[in-house]
Amino acid sequence: MAAAPQAMHGNRDVGPSGGTLPAAGHSLAAGAEGHRVSAPWWFWVAFNTFILLLLLLDLGVLTKRDRAIPVQEALLRSGAFFLLAMVFCAGVFAFYGETPEERNQKGFEFLTGYLIEWSLSVDNIFVFVLIFSHFQVPAAVQHRVLFWGIIGALVMRGTLILLGTALIQNFQWIMIGFGLFLIWSGWKMLRAVDEEPDLENNRILLWMKARYKVTEGYVKDYFFVRQNGVFYFTPLALVLVLIETTDLVFALDSIPAIFAITSDPFIVYTANVFAILGLRAMYFALAGIIHRFHYLKYGLSIVLMVVGGKMIGNYIWKVNGWGEKFLPVEAALSITAALIGGSILLSLIRTAEEGPMARARHAWQGWVPLSGRKRKEREG
Repeated sequence: MAAAPQAMHGNRDVGPSGGTLPAAGHSLAAGAEGHRVSAPWWFWVAFNTFILLLLLLDLGVLTKRDRAIPVQEALLRSGAFFLLAMVFCAGVFAFYGETPEERNQKGFEFLTGYLIEWSLSVDNIFVFVLIFSHFQVPAAVQHRVLFWGIIGALVMRGTLILLGTALIQNFQWIMIGFGLFLIWSGWKMLRAVDEEPDLENNRILLWMKARYKVTEGYVKDYFFVRQNGVFYFTPLALVLVLIETTDLVFALDSIPAIFAITSDPFIVYTANVFAILGLRAMYFALAGIIHRFHYLKYGLSIVLMVVGGKMIGNYIWKVNGWGEKFLPVEAALSITAALIGGSILLSLIRTAEEGPMARARHAWQGWVPLSGRKRKEREG
């Protein structure tokens, strides 16, 4: 990374809330916390080119067709993606900003945003396990569903980041709406922790089945086929649609969450990308032991509510002239790390002696978008 050029300063207009609005011609995503975006266009081109090459390498070279990814290999890949994220983070601390204070601020923003996005991505793994188990997706083709799911996630999140940046730039009061939405989402997730979703009656799957022909079973790793000249989706396509829908809904939580930490779209985007890149490998590493992290769901729910409160607090603090931030980024990092680390430790302790029935029950619990809830039926 090269040092970012100094942000330009110009005359500002006073907004209706008493805050300041950037002058015309300034970067779209001026920091809601006082930090202007200064990533040049070639940062974006270089980063996305690198990510594209990494994805092609992951699918075309490292992943062989019709082969399940072994746990040891998945752990190595997860570690490699985490190491890449930390190298990038070190680059942000060293180069992204004009002054040491700005570089330090941006570095902590990336690190905190990455931790939040990474932890929330674990919730995706709970749902992936639930969906793949329910629809009995063969292990050899799961990686293909996840690959295309991740491609879709990158596109959707990039779009949402651009939209969120524009909304915050032009309507800073929307921070209140985002904050309340995060608090509501966290509460909703907390209530659904011990519920079993009714996937058979998922509304989007019922809609697709009512309008398109679907084969009876899986056809290799194909998403659609032609039989006797008739176009059919395969059940694998339905699973992919459900995965993409889930990630879209989860993105509506995670994108506002990182905007509570930073409004620099380059930091928001890169933190999201690095969190998503390791998601597929992390799934294969944790799928067999995901029940050991049951209480992490509670921690993730609380993280969303805390971040929502921070977003509301930041807006109130700035509007009233009390400062730029209600809660410093370093404090948000500490709180997030404590909640995630504590819930993981509690999970490992509380689930250590659980039997097969309890493990199976945890694996089938959670929230899936557009699915109703089953009541507990297998007590004892």
